[in-house]
Order: sequence, then C-alpha cells, then structure tokens
Amino acid sequence: MMNMFFDVFNLTEGFGINTNIFDTNIINLAIVISFVGDALKSLLKNREQLIIANIQEAEKREKEAIEKLNSAKNKLINSQQKVKEISDQSFITAQTEKEKYKKQTVEDIERLQKLKQETILFQQQKAIKQISKQVITLALNQVYKKIENRYDGVFQNSVNNFYLALFRNYQK
Repeated sequence: MMNMFFDVFNLTEGFGINTNIFDTNIINLAIVISFVGDALKSLLKNREQLIIANIQEAEKREKEAIEKLNSAKNKLINSQQKVKEISDQSFITAQTEKEKYKKQTVEDIERLQKLKQETILFQQQKAIKQISKQVITLALNQVYKKIENRYDGVFQNSVNNFYLALFRNYQK
C-alpha cells in the first residue's frame, strides 16, 4: 500500500499523469464526492422540499375536496328533503282539492236536483192552472149555452128563488 502512495507521489519522477485506472477512479471519485457532494446534497434538499410542498398541496386539495364533497352531500340531503316536503305538500294539496271538488260536485248535484224538483213543480202547477182555466172556460161556455137555450121567465124565477133560499139559510 505504501508502494502505491510513493508511486503516485514519486518526487524523483516529477509531475505526471497516473494511468493506473483503479488508482485514478478512487481519486476522481473522492474529488467528485467532495466537490459534487455539496451540490448533490443541495439538489436533494431542494427536491425533498419540493416533494414535501407537493404533498402538502395535495393534502390541502384533498381536504378541500373532502369539504366540497361533504358540502355537496349536505346539499343533496337538503335537496332530497325539500323534494320530499314538496311532494308531500303536493299530495296533501291534491287530496284537499279533490275533496273540495268532490264536495262542490255533491253540492252542485243537490242544487240541480232541487232546481229540477222546483221546475217540475212549477210546470205541474202551470199545467194544472192552464187545464183548470180551460175546464172553467169550457164549463162556463156550456153554462152560457144552456142559459141561452133555457133563458125564459120560468127559469129566471127558479134561479131567483134558489138564491133567495140560499140567502135565508145563510142568515139563520
């Protein structure tokens, strides 16, 4: 090993290039590690900080996404409750309107039945009145004809006597 040291730093030979590949790789590697190590450490540190920042940003976005998801779920639940309330209210309103129209229809039918009965009664009374008027007119016409045919003094006396008798009986 000592030989190797003297081979590299042989003072008698002067300055030169070591062509032994194993010796030079170790030296080059030591130089690279010493000079490049700090730069590599700095790069790794920056990369680590960037990764940590990305992870934190991802966690922040995840948290925001979870909050938005929870908010959306709450809105969905509220919307579903509103839909159910509106549906229930619509059903109740429909039932109320149905009952209202059913009641109104029954009342209209009753009113129309009453109006029908009144109209029938009115028409019956009108027909009876008209028939009565015709019967009276026909009866009076027949009476007038009989009176005209039998109108003489004897008939006149009998009618007068009849009414006098009725009048006397009425006074008693």
